[in-house]
Amino acid sequence: MDQQTDQSRLKVTVSPPSSNAASARDALVDPFGRTVSYLRVSVTDRCDFRCVYCMAENMTFLPKSEVLSLEELERVCGAFIDRGVKKIRLTGGEPLVRRDILTLIRALGAKVKSGALEELTLTTNGSQLSRFAEDLAEAGVKRINVSIDTLDADKFLEITRWGKLDKVLDGVRAAQAAGLRIKINAVALKGVNEHEIPGMIEWAHGEGMDMTLIETMPLGDIDGDRTDQYLPLSLVRRQLEDRWTLQDTDYNTGGPARYVTIPETGGRLGFITPLTHNFCESCNRVRLTCTGTLFMCLGQEDAADLRSAVRASASDDLLHQTIDEAIGRKPKGHDFVIDRRQSKPALSRHMSVTGG
Repeated sequence: MDQQTDQSRLKVTVSPPSSNAASARDALVDPFGRTVSYLRVSVTDRCDFRCVYCMAENMTFLPKSEVLSLEELERVCGAFIDRGVKKIRLTGGEPLVRRDILTLIRALGAKVKSGALEELTLTTNGSQLSRFAEDLAEAGVKRINVSIDTLDADKFLEITRWGKLDKVLDGVRAAQAAGLRIKINAVALKGVNEHEIPGMIEWAHGEGMDMTLIETMPLGDIDGDRTDQYLPLSLVRRQLEDRWTLQDTDYNTGGPARYVTIPETGGRLGFITPLTHNFCESCNRVRLTCTGTLFMCLGQEDAADLRSAVRASASDDLLHQTIDEAIGRKPKGHDFVIDRRQSKPALSRHMSVTGG
């Protein structure tokens, strides 16, 4: 099933807007008592890389008519801010390849400067950072995540298919010069970068950057078998503990990573483990795709159509009611599994659609 067909099947039945206007400003609390305070927004499904664990080389991207305009994205983000969301992360695809993306970033940055939003962050592959770093800092972005899975230029090209490591590293330096704090994200890939992980940690910490390791997630067909890529981070942690002291910490950035400090390197290391140790019990996040589809869980197919609510009325009443109904269906946990007996991905949609 292609992405467009998958998206078109997502429907939600919406009853008439509630007359209780005050309820439209209540905090978003799911059926398990978790307050939703973090919104991840995919501003585009397009990317200038084709990472082997994320998407197929020959992708079919969404038509423009299905994608929310920047004004519509701002309106939806504003509705979530009104409901108590304190952190927004812009993702993609690659968010910085979206035309005029700074318009949205500046609008949301103004919410940070006014105090309505605590933090605006960005996840990027780094390819466009040399061009955008100063503008991001001026707009109110203080912190970004940069995805780098290897420091070997040839292997980087192999993993990303189209990426150039030197261009990304130039972007990292530009971001640091602009005053942005950087965390390096690396997907742990069996037989690909597992032996590089200690060296990457030393590099990141030596440059004053935190680092997070991520297990590969079973989303979308990728022209390969994820069981060959999957590297349990429980194993990686045991190997690192043979080398260094890993001290558990309660440090938290609002996301799913569990952090340790490493005295020998002087930095923090995060682990995102959707498979070996899921993080569902503390989930405070929902994800908005560039089409206006709201996923209450990364690992479930249930979703709400916010695009229809936005385009149906200039009033936000219907939008708020649709959000309420969606949060009321937020599940307890995800259904991720990697199993050689099941060749298909756990979910058909690609990570680039949902937001990395």
